[in-house]
Amino acid sequence: MPSLIPDAAAFERRLAGLPVVKHPAREAVLSAGSKTGKLLFLRSGSVEVVKDGMQIANVSAPGSVFGEQAVLLDQPHTADVRTLEQSEFYVADDAQAMLAGDPTVALYVAAILARRLDVANRSLIEVKHQLQAGESLSVISKTVEKVEEQLCYSGRFATKVPWADLVPMYEPPSERDKIGRR
Repeated sequence: MPSLIPDAAAFERRLAGLPVVKHPAREAVLSAGSKTGKLLFLRSGSVEVVKDGMQIANVSAPGSVFGEQAVLLDQPHTADVRTLEQSEFYVADDAQAMLAGDPTVALYVAAILARRLDVANRSLIEVKHQLQAGESLSVISKTVEKVEEQLCYSGRFATKVPWADLVPMYEPPSERDKIGRR
């Protein structure tokens, strides 16, 4: 499938035209609840993404973008992004203007978000089917782990969510319930 980004080299040149900011290891780059109006594109290094106290991603892929949800929805950041090692970012200080004025960057961000939404939609349907079929928590947990990997910024997660601990009230349907649905 051809990329919607008209010219990858042009996109790379566009990023190279942005200021580069270096952050030492273990420094907060974005904080949940803050509103920066910035887009950050990882140039080098690695970061962790932490939401509600739980690490949800470990990101090291150059070009990974952070802050896009807050900018597009005009809301505060919903997760903390912290460096795991010295890291460099291309920084768009006025992200709204950049997205509005540069279709290449807007399409790049849109494609990332569209991929995440597509994965989330397909995975939600899969989990619903598993629940209806009375699948065990371990099967559903494996599906959720697969979703985590696919929704991740770089495709790698440093930790797995203990879903059985988060959903202790779920009980698979009894055999009688399963028979009643057939």
